[in-house]
Amino acid sequence: MKALLPVAVCATATLFLVSAPAQKPSPSEPLDPNRIVLDVTRVNMLFTVTDKKGRFITDLTKEDFAVTENKKPQMIQQFTAETDLPLRLAILIDTSNSIRDRFKFEQQAAVEFINSTVRPRQDKALIVSFDSAAELVSDLTDDPEKLAAAVRGLRPGGGTALYDALFFACRDKLQLDQPREKFRRALVIVSDGDDNQSRVTRDQALEMAQKADAVVYAISTNISRIDSDGDKVLRYLTAETGGQAFFPFKVQDLAQSFENIANELRHQYNIFYRPEPLLTDGQYHKVDVKVKGRKDLLVRARKGYYAPNL
Repeated sequence: MKALLPVAVCATATLFLVSAPAQKPSPSEPLDPNRIVLDVTRVNMLFTVTDKKGRFITDLTKEDFAVTENKKPQMIQQFTAETDLPLRLAILIDTSNSIRDRFKFEQQAAVEFINSTVRPRQDKALIVSFDSAAELVSDLTDDPEKLAAAVRGLRPGGGTALYDALFFACRDKLQLDQPREKFRRALVIVSDGDDNQSRVTRDQALEMAQKADAVVYAISTNISRIDSDGDKVLRYLTAETGGQAFFPFKVQDLAQSFENIANELRHQYNIFYRPEPLLTDGQYHKVDVKVKGRKDLLVRARKGYYAPNL
């Protein structure tokens, strides 16, 4: 059954949630922010640190980091190195006509990623396919075989509704899976990034990913070696959420891109801080995380959050 996606963007908060909605809304209804109880006292930032060669740096401490919100220094209340945080993954696979000639390689690489990444009784993943509409082909489960079977059953055809798929996966799935602070939420998009069917916009989809505290990773299926508008879209979505876009020049290299994403998901730092000043204005607040005195290190984190509107 094709998922019907809303056009309006709901205004829920990206500060961490302490209780879930009593009942899940249908995909075609706006999410009622009054159904959830918010802890507005702390912001959670999950991020990775690498050197300029892309190697993970995993031996840093709380004192090594500086956090600013809207350019104002913040005090870190809690710090952990999350090397084994349970995952909540949404794998979004383009099944439009534009990727038909590369589709079997996509399927094989995605199945290998699932089998090597999803740990039963700990991680969960879902599969959303998208062509002219988005379709949930496997709901959140910790069963790699069920997920792999869903991927193998996909068939290409139709247009491309990437933004609708991203919006749906974040609003109706990842955002509702609680408790929020216990999991690493991420989306893995396999697509050429060209959208011609969505009812929501690129920035509405991005806003929903930010409100779900979800990091976006992308693997481009554009193997023309020519930088396309779709590639720019994938770079934008990943950079804004603290993820990364991969551009394998050969379809055979898709598996390596999936492996790179899996490695990054296992090498994370986690910071909690109480915003000063504490605002409940419903606005987007810019956050910057840096390693003090280390210009040779790259911090990859989401660039901000939406405060609750109370």
